[in-house]
Amino acid sequence: MSSSPVPWLAVVACAVSTFLLGGLWYGPLLGKPWMRASGIAPEQAARGNMAMIFGLSFMLQLLAAFVLAMFIDADATLGFAVGAAASVGACWVAPALGVIYLFEQRPFTHWAINAGYHVAAFSIMGLILGLWP
Repeated sequence: MSSSPVPWLAVVACAVSTFLLGGLWYGPLLGKPWMRASGIAPEQAARGNMAMIFGLSFMLQLLAAFVLAMFIDADATLGFAVGAAASVGACWVAPALGVIYLFEQRPFTHWAINAGYHVAAFSIMGLILGLWP
């Protein structure tokens, strides 16, 4: 765990990056397969409270970025930062989702899309933290 101060602007940049990635991932890249796999119709998605969904999602991403920044020292190499963050997505988040998806009997495609997003999101956060001055 880092003993350096948390780079707050980097944490915010990390959280913003997850929104940009999510907009692409769950939009033009994989939005239709994700909707099919999740069983959510576009009409159902449109009825959601978007202010609450996006607001709470951003707060949760800030929390994830903050904790990641606490674990990746400000003096860490770029390779370590990206590797550690990618490992969080691939070896902690994806398997945790996998256990839930197995018991809920959700489709593999649904897991692959969501787990892939988290691997990519954490990797990008690691890149940001590794490059931050």
